[in-house]
Amino acid sequence: MLRTVIGCLLAVLICGAESVSAQGVLLTDQDHMLPRLHGRHHQIARPVSSYRIKSLEINSTINDQFAVTQVSQTFLNTGKTQIEASFVFPLPYEGAVDSMTFLVDGKEYEAKLLPAKKAREVYEGYIRRNQDPALLEWVGQGMFKTSVFPIPPGAERTVQITYTQLVRQDLGVNDYLIPLSTAKFSQQPLDTFSLRCVLNTRQRLKTVYSPSHNDLEIDRPSDNMAIIQLERQKYTPGNDIRILYSEDNRSLTANLLSYWPAEDEQGFFTLLVSPDIQSPENQKPTPKTVLFVVDRSGSMNGKKIEQARQAAKFILNNLREGDLFNIVTYAADVESYAPELQIFDAQTRKSALAFVEGIFAGGGTNIDGALSNAFNMLNAESGPTYVLFLTDGLATQGVTNEMKIAANARKNNRNDARLISFGVGYDVNSRLLDRMTRENHGRSQYVRPDEDLEEHVSSLYAKIAAPVLTDVSVNFINQGAEAQDTTNRIYPSKDLDLFAGQQLVLVGRYRKSGDAQLRITGKLGEQQQDFEYTVKFQPKSNDSRNIFCAKLWAARRIGEIIDLIDLNGKNPELINELVLLSTEHGIVTPYTSYLADDLAQPGDLADNNLSLERAGEKLEMLTEESGQSGFAQRGYKNSLKMTQSAPATFDSFAGNDLPSGGGGGGGVGGRRAGGRTGAAPSLKKQNSALPVRVAGKFTAYLKGNILFASNATDVDPEKDASKITVITKFSPEYFELIQTTTAAENQLLALQEPKEEMIVRIQGKLYRLK
Repeated sequence: MLRTVIGCLLAVLICGAESVSAQGVLLTDQDHMLPRLHGRHHQIARPVSSYRIKSLEINSTINDQFAVTQVSQTFLNTGKTQIEASFVFPLPYEGAVDSMTFLVDGKEYEAKLLPAKKAREVYEGYIRRNQDPALLEWVGQGMFKTSVFPIPPGAERTVQITYTQLVRQDLGVNDYLIPLSTAKFSQQPLDTFSLRCVLNTRQRLKTVYSPSHNDLEIDRPSDNMAIIQLERQKYTPGNDIRILYSEDNRSLTANLLSYWPAEDEQGFFTLLVSPDIQSPENQKPTPKTVLFVVDRSGSMNGKKIEQARQAAKFILNNLREGDLFNIVTYAADVESYAPELQIFDAQTRKSALAFVEGIFAGGGTNIDGALSNAFNMLNAESGPTYVLFLTDGLATQGVTNEMKIAANARKNNRNDARLISFGVGYDVNSRLLDRMTRENHGRSQYVRPDEDLEEHVSSLYAKIAAPVLTDVSVNFINQGAEAQDTTNRIYPSKDLDLFAGQQLVLVGRYRKSGDAQLRITGKLGEQQQDFEYTVKFQPKSNDSRNIFCAKLWAARRIGEIIDLIDLNGKNPELINELVLLSTEHGIVTPYTSYLADDLAQPGDLADNNLSLERAGEKLEMLTEESGQSGFAQRGYKNSLKMTQSAPATFDSFAGNDLPSGGGGGGGVGGRRAGGRTGAAPSLKKQNSALPVRVAGKFTAYLKGNILFASNATDVDPEKDASKITVITKFSPEYFELIQTTTAAENQLLALQEPKEEMIVRIQGKLYRLK
């Protein structure tokens, strides 16, 4: 069965120019190499043409497990001669297409299947002829190959593929993949990219989750339908789009996905908990309490106070009858709409809207007084309670000490309300906000000066509008002689609520494989609710299908480590763990940006003391509690802690607000990286290869002219020379080696570019590919 779309488009040129698309690669019998977007082609004598893909459009319909997918691409021949091209589609393992049609400008062309052995001859033929390992990742897969069609010079051709497939299912989760990773060979971004997937199920559709992309728009118009979309301009897809979904008629569904790499002592898991899209008609919505605490100091004057008023109106227009609410405003003094919580109805809504219209900006900022006032309104009858706290500056009135303000908030929050902070602009004490939200069961959001505050508040409120289960706890009990919970380091681990239509994504580690009993408990109003499921933790294996579980856990754990260092100070053990996780999983943070310094010495990666020293120096940036750098660092940290998908490429968590240049500077995820001397070379130099490259479970780091695989970063090329087997690339020994490599190792080897050496461990043995 085909677990995915028909793989990445390859186009084999019989003659003419050569290039690459977001879905495909053009090969030729002539001596042409595959281009890379950031490749060092100026070092290579062989030609690389400017063949271009203008657009890529993907439409699919999935009914239960049966999927029909249509892929349309528009190609432009920018050369001066006609291209005679045929397309080749590498088939994923276990792949089988039920039916397929191939059209060029509406005319159908024949396609035939090549078995894996015959397809290997095509892949290896290219590698031998061009001395380029780019296609190694497809060795071992079969392919569909089409007949030849022409593309005249300067002409466009729209290629359309339509095929049907049975979506792969495992442990109740359907797995639909749209392969886009071949875009790494493209010389230019796509002009336009669009994806639209309509998903229908007979049972209630529960889990809809993408471990690969945070930015998919997922609309849930009914319990049995989802519409998934993504539209981009000037777009280079960095990795495949993967969509997981499940269907279940129970009110709460839990799906466990796990991955235990053979070389690790513990496995990784992702738990998806999905309530109904809407509360059942016969179930009265759980009443909640919402307090909106609004900064009206002088710095809020103008657009910010107007947006704050609009955000308050949005909340008032979306409360449910029976909810409790109040609005607290503060400058040097503190005012509120009413002295105590109000029951929401038509009359209180009308008078509260009138109060909002009278909010104006002026005066200092009394954060402590505002929060004390708000928390003291709460009582044991408040039910699920959310305090939405908004500020754009530092505390200037009343208590101004950061630690004292946080301590008072913790003491006054006797009802365990969720504190959700919105930091507006660069002048906020972002460390104070993070400290308060961590200690008061909430989270922080940061709004840049050019962003709309109302959009942030309304988006957050829409997610928490309908609580269906509060104070949620999750426990696993392994079945067998020793009934115990063998999971650990789960994120998030506490302060969990479930809302109608909102999916909870938990990640963690586990020490024992096999069946386990999952118990989820929580409150529905004042009633305790219990749900039990049988789940399975996978044993150790080389199957990397769920590698995202490891990367997603690592991203959240790194966010947690940065948070602990930020709030409690530097700790050698935490710094060491930060360095190890960043290196292993390719998550280059502002504090480990030296990993992306390709001007460093090849032996630097193996020098752990040097890495710890560099990370320790860069962590000094966290002493900045406010300003643009402090704002950006805490926004970045929180994006890691709350991320819903695994970082699959070096730029996954790129940000624009961190400082660049010498000293402690260092950009997020690949904007800038400081070297040993404090200089900050750009990571995307013209005609330069990316210094950090991700391929599945592996990451590779370029140091000088040597590419180090993440499983060999402990190697010093000079000191460990006697332990390394040297093989010349594309020699008979090289091709003997790739006969023994796994698919994941082939992906890694394909990262090596011409003129680069590579140091890598394959099946426990060190190799240097020169």
